[in-house]
Amino acid sequence: MTTQILGRSRTNLHLHKNLSFLLGYLVSKSTATSSSSSFQSGGVPFVKCRHAPPPYASSLLGNNSATRLCFWRSESTKAEAQLDLQHYVSEDEDEQVIDFPGGKVAFTPEMTFMAESGQKRVPCYRVLDNNGEPVTFSNYVQVSKEMAVKMYSTMITLQTMDNIFYEVQRQGRISFYLTSAGEEAVNIASAAALSSDDIILPQYREPGVLMWRGFTPQQFADQLFGNTNDFGKGRQMPIHYGSKKHNYLTVSSPIATQLPQAVGAAYSLKMEGKSACAVTYCGDGSTSEGDFHAALNFAAVMEAPVVFICRNNGWAISTPVEQQFRSDGIVVKGQAYGIRSIRVDGNDALAVYSAVHTAREMAIREKRPVLIEALTYRVGHHSTSDDSTKYRPVDEIEYWKMARNPVNRFKRWVERNGWWSEKDELELRSRVREQLLQAIKAAEKEQKPPLEDMFNDVYDQLPSNLKEQERELRETMKKHPSDYPSDVPL
Repeated sequence: MTTQILGRSRTNLHLHKNLSFLLGYLVSKSTATSSSSSFQSGGVPFVKCRHAPPPYASSLLGNNSATRLCFWRSESTKAEAQLDLQHYVSEDEDEQVIDFPGGKVAFTPEMTFMAESGQKRVPCYRVLDNNGEPVTFSNYVQVSKEMAVKMYSTMITLQTMDNIFYEVQRQGRISFYLTSAGEEAVNIASAAALSSDDIILPQYREPGVLMWRGFTPQQFADQLFGNTNDFGKGRQMPIHYGSKKHNYLTVSSPIATQLPQAVGAAYSLKMEGKSACAVTYCGDGSTSEGDFHAALNFAAVMEAPVVFICRNNGWAISTPVEQQFRSDGIVVKGQAYGIRSIRVDGNDALAVYSAVHTAREMAIREKRPVLIEALTYRVGHHSTSDDSTKYRPVDEIEYWKMARNPVNRFKRWVERNGWWSEKDELELRSRVREQLLQAIKAAEKEQKPPLEDMFNDVYDQLPSNLKEQERELRETMKKHPSDYPSDVPL
């Protein structure tokens, strides 16, 4: 097909809006039929279109011999529908569209730079307001009474576990801990929206996801104390949970390494034809790592069914987001890599549940990655090694802790539905606290893994260099027994 505007007048050719409308008219889909008889006018050949040109065509293109309109009717409506600006050329300008690898790109004579950001920030999807009232006209995935009660109960369990284990660390009984305070909705609501077949690649602030899948208070305690019942045999730092049974890959300390790994896991699910996806979590600080960008590009190009959930909690330890990036948060970074993305209120459990539930369906059904940016707030310190009051105002922390508390917001909605009472609250908190205290006592009494477990489980046959390391360590421990734990079996 060819569509040409022949002329020397730049003034006429640069009337882009009117010209685009005219071209759209010329190639418009029409059911009218007429013969494509040719005729001559002023020595320039024309091919008659289905309809006469609009009345302003003469004034737009001119009637002199220097400016002529030539358009061709395809032999079928299907072919005609494929007519585009690729063939729109002028005598003294290059083609107006370049068919470049990756897609056609239109030319423009105007030098225009893309704005560094939009005039308005990307809106944030939510369902419940701060008082737990559904927002007018909000659309969300319905949650049953059973699901809602379990979600709220698990939030309380996570909250209670964090408070107790934080104090245990402060007492010197475990070496390290961090809480999910302020981010309980992201943890529990996202977990509730997933299937047990989905593979989870967490960061380190997602214990609620593992809790939802059935990891017990005793198993949490065993990992924190690093005893013989710990699946990692005491070789990981506390809070570095993992469970093959629950499709929850072990937490890794280096930031963002789980993201490209999640894409690989998702691609394997796609190749095997499984109705499941990979789900990986990260904080806003992880988006400053190269692994984040590599993972998004990898996922988009390979069309891997992976859901990226970024907890934008405002702070990467002591670094605020405004010192990390100038973009409009995280959600626009997904669009830059060609990934469908959404920004959601991370303190609204119903919004998180709905967004993750829908994202999972899209990832599996359409074999595509999805990015979710959850705007939440880390109420607690980054970890027991941090004092967040040194870099952010206390009144800011208190505001998010009280006025924007995700657990309290969801509680109001559950209570308003008649699904929860104060009696239920007291019984749950008392029961969970007792279970955790008993788990801690049992974990402390368990023996530590033997020294040899530091070296096994990597190679089928222990190499000579590791044998040498083990021998030297045993000799050193015998010479300096006071420098090493006395409860580690030799």
